[in-house]
Amino acid sequence: MCGIVGYIGSQDAKEILVKGLEKLEYRGYDSSGIAILNDSGIHLYKEKGRIAALREVIDGEQGAWMGIGHTRWATHGKPSKRNAHPHQSHNGRFTVVHNGVIENYQELKDKSLGHIPFSSDTDTEVIVQKMEQLVESGLSVEEAFRQLLLEIKGSYAVAVLDSQDTETIYVGKNKSPLLIGLGPDFHVITSDAMAMLQLTNQFVELMDEEMVILHQHAKTIKNLNGDVIQRRPFQVKLDARDIEKGLYPHYMLKEIDEQPLVIRKVISKYQDGQGGIGIDPQLRESVLMADRLYIIACGTSYHAGLVGKQLIEKIANIPVEAHIASEFLYNRPILSANPLFIFISQSGETADSRGVLVAIKQLGYPTVTITNVPGSTLSREADYTLLTHAGPEIAVASTKAYTAQIAVLALLAFDSVREKNGNQQGMNPFHELSIAANAMEILINKKEMMEEVVWQYLTSSRNCFFIGRGVDYYVALEGALKLKEISYIQAEGFAGGELKHGTIALVEEETPAIALITQPHIRANVRSNVQEIMARGANVCMITMEGSEESGDQIVLPAVHELLTPLVSVIPLQLISYYAAKYRGCDIDKPRNLAKSVTVE
Repeated sequence: MCGIVGYIGSQDAKEILVKGLEKLEYRGYDSSGIAILNDSGIHLYKEKGRIAALREVIDGEQGAWMGIGHTRWATHGKPSKRNAHPHQSHNGRFTVVHNGVIENYQELKDKSLGHIPFSSDTDTEVIVQKMEQLVESGLSVEEAFRQLLLEIKGSYAVAVLDSQDTETIYVGKNKSPLLIGLGPDFHVITSDAMAMLQLTNQFVELMDEEMVILHQHAKTIKNLNGDVIQRRPFQVKLDARDIEKGLYPHYMLKEIDEQPLVIRKVISKYQDGQGGIGIDPQLRESVLMADRLYIIACGTSYHAGLVGKQLIEKIANIPVEAHIASEFLYNRPILSANPLFIFISQSGETADSRGVLVAIKQLGYPTVTITNVPGSTLSREADYTLLTHAGPEIAVASTKAYTAQIAVLALLAFDSVREKNGNQQGMNPFHELSIAANAMEILINKKEMMEEVVWQYLTSSRNCFFIGRGVDYYVALEGALKLKEISYIQAEGFAGGELKHGTIALVEEETPAIALITQPHIRANVRSNVQEIMARGANVCMITMEGSEESGDQIVLPAVHELLTPLVSVIPLQLISYYAAKYRGCDIDKPRNLAKSVTVE
């Protein structure tokens, strides 16, 4: 959700900025723009739509050695060229890009900027207009920037150019992620390291309420009291080649195919030298001391959390609650006496989850983040981190992050039960995860089967039901989310027994439904639910686990341990969603209105 890049150095900034923005396209955006600064002044280019449209309006003759860029996901003001970043001050001296939400923008606008004509509908423009006003009042540019950051409230990652200074970029950060990248004769700014990996893998994290005075050969980090801060850089261990699609038509298909490898990587990363589970002993102790675990997440990560709740309760016999972060933040339930909080986030930057984390840290409860991104905000601010090791996930619709999260939650559950009273489940988790990875691979190699399901059930449908019970219900929720977010088919996941309590009224002739059966003890119940909707005209695709199948079932999944079936049953649902979107001509990797990393509430 929104992306920032910036560059100051010895190379032509224009192409560096545009390429950086292209690396951030996966985050979701509706417009983009860059501003470059050279001896002749500021040169501003922005456009609604894809970055390809921005490239068409950029002056190829104009060069510069510093600049800032932005991909915008609309919050204040509709998607348009008018509202695209960068924004400029009334007299044109200052230019800004901004991620986040300025909560008091209307108050600032009404209180001190009412006489200034605004050229956009955004909250961001308040930043640059206020900056110019503070400088005109007699403050130095640096002091004006510091005062500005003290006055604005909310979340921001911000970069400002001064047209009268071709040697400095001013940078500030609060709640929204931002990094400074280091090179031998340059510095870069980015909200995601992947945008600048082609230039450097050395980055410095910025913390909340910090500002940076950035030059080609120097940087000065200060807090808002003006104190200078020293911070060592860290190395991002990603291969830029991992971010490329290769021969795949879409990142989503590539990432679906990578899931067996990801599960095997989780196994290798978490298996210690004695064949046990390698988890921080202090984290293990915190889990065992807790009287209840609270899983906090959003979207697909929340669905992984629901599966994790079942895994931890059934394996480790520890009570677990799973909560949607945005609901928990403003509607907190009564907490147990000794809770542990688990935050699940692919990016580690999810604003709703971070809001809960901040509140829970103030209460003094222990916290752990399960994320794909080391050094992310949620990872940095939690007490413990469990990495999913899934590698870069570029498609907006999450696939491999979901299965990696479930695998890590399973290992956390098995680690807890073994520490408490030995392996009462009678299974080797690494062996069973390996079997699941093999089963996932078998299904991935049968893509034509999922394509056939799409042709048979979804080519002309406006809606679709997903039905399951127990853990299959949780997977049904994820399958429905995948289908609607990339194909725009209205899809809902239901607990099978709930259909007759209202939803069955929606069933018409040829209504498509996908039913999951991976748990032997509820197969008769689900088949009864299926008969109820078939009697009313529904067209049902049965996805069943080997051992629970019957003649006529469309997809039979290879058998895996009952506790790990979600790793396998989700694969056909992901592929069905992919092919449904493909045949409808949808933008699979960048579905409308969505963002990969939701960094605002």
